[in-house]
Amino acid sequence: MWRRYLLWFAHEHVDFRHAEINSILSLFKIPIRFIEKPCLEKPYWIVELPSEDCAKKIASRSVLMKNCIELWSRAKSIDQLHINLRKSLQNTTSKWIFENVECAEYICPKELIDVCCSPNNSFKIEVETFCKHFSIQEKLDKIEEFTYLPLKGSVKLKNPDITLSYLEFYGVNPNNVPEQPYDLFFGKWIAEGQRDLIRFHSLKKRKFIGNTSMDAQLAIVMANQAQIAPGHIVIDPFVGSGSLLIAAAHFGAYVWGSDIDYMMLHGRTRPTRVGQKVRSKEESIKNNLKQYGTESKYIDILVSDFSLPLWRDGVKFDAMITDPPYGVREPTEKIGIERNNYTLSEEHLTNHIPSKVEYGLPHIYSDLLNFAARHLEMNGRLVCWFPVIRADYQDEQLPSHPCLRLIANSEQILTKLTARRLLTYEKICDDVSSVTVDPSSGVPNFRDKYFAIGEETRRERKERRAEEIATYAAVKARLGNEVT
Repeated sequence: MWRRYLLWFAHEHVDFRHAEINSILSLFKIPIRFIEKPCLEKPYWIVELPSEDCAKKIASRSVLMKNCIELWSRAKSIDQLHINLRKSLQNTTSKWIFENVECAEYICPKELIDVCCSPNNSFKIEVETFCKHFSIQEKLDKIEEFTYLPLKGSVKLKNPDITLSYLEFYGVNPNNVPEQPYDLFFGKWIAEGQRDLIRFHSLKKRKFIGNTSMDAQLAIVMANQAQIAPGHIVIDPFVGSGSLLIAAAHFGAYVWGSDIDYMMLHGRTRPTRVGQKVRSKEESIKNNLKQYGTESKYIDILVSDFSLPLWRDGVKFDAMITDPPYGVREPTEKIGIERNNYTLSEEHLTNHIPSKVEYGLPHIYSDLLNFAARHLEMNGRLVCWFPVIRADYQDEQLPSHPCLRLIANSEQILTKLTARRLLTYEKICDDVSSVTVDPSSGVPNFRDKYFAIGEETRRERKERRAEEIATYAAVKARLGNEVT
């Protein structure tokens, strides 16, 4: 019998929920039924899953989900919630009873409660609220209202056999909190999500970081959307300080990386942390993996220009996760020279350091998708960020390739004007012998637009300030010294 569950999410990166959970469901081949359509304004989903084991598998990967409970009762008021629970104690049909479909109130089978009522099972009841704070005493008063449940075991606050969860939802607007909750839930706690990884992988504690090191939470989201599993071989062709490789290695993948920035890969760039003047010799991507106990997953890091072919055609990767430079905080460069017919003499060839030219975003994403189509395993995934000007964004601007299918597109707002979108592609065709993506195929150059907007904004501020000064001068001239 399928059981009903409440998936309770942290209310952040809301636009990424579907992409992460759907990737995890696909990875574990878990079917799911939605009892009601998920809403971005609510931090929970009500679903049905084939078994408790399926719920635990989802929780074992998701970093956006706080916890999962086996749902016993749901109502719009506390009185109705207790009525439903009392009716559940009489419901011996082994089926859900829908008391009020419009209000989404229902009653669980009695057998779900009976399993938790053995005298050998210690228990505790937790109270959690969303958008409203209660004191410890207020929470204890709410717990006392559940004394009618036939729980025969002893109360144990630390590591009990059974944890029961009572949740109240007061909306998502902290400036307009209602007196009574909009929704109430009660059930058995099943599993915690992977929220602890955010703190465990925090950049504040990491040995080696750079100016654009990926936030730990988003790095894990990317690894989940890439469906990284133990034994996979994963590459980041714009590896930087290796944040994405840490997330991939955490899930058991062997990791490759490459980047054109020699100084960054050798930990010799200007330090990122405030107050640090010189980088230590221990700062490296390999030592980052060693810090988290995944050094055995490290294959190698290469200094290379991604625009130039490096890998043999037969080399395949299970997944690609990357955050290409946008040309704003980090330069977009490739090896080249702007002078025509330039030649290098033999005497200078040995110690020659190649010069670099701009590597425009249309060319970067063209090369990235062509590389993915050629070097990903069939059904392998490419997960990458794509910067956009929010006012100009259209789906048609996104890079595409006939051998890759775009299966997820989530937005992270950066500023009032800009955002970046996390794109997930899946390889659907292996015949890439004559298929390439033209870099002039419609992908806008984010860097040019970004600085054009910046210049326009500065000009507008300057003009507005000049108008304010002129207005002030005119008023002062008319009214004399009365103007302050």
